[in-house]
Amino acid sequence: MKTSELRNLTFEELQKKLKEARQELFNLRFQLATGQLKNYKKIKEVKKDIARILTVIKEIERASKATGGNK
Repeated sequence: MKTSELRNLTFEELQKKLKEARQELFNLRFQLATGQLKNYKKIKEVKKDIARILTVIKEIERASKATGGNK
């Protein structure tokens, strides 16, 4: 997922995407441990997606704090 796409989402949608991505990472790690994972690159991609989502969330929080408004 691209950062520009993430910036168009609301705070609540980002929280939902983050939860989904973390669940996907958990499942991939479980598959890795049980020897069922075929695409090892997927773990790296999901980790980067999580980092992107967290970055956009922090940007929103900082902007909200700077303006004194709510998220």
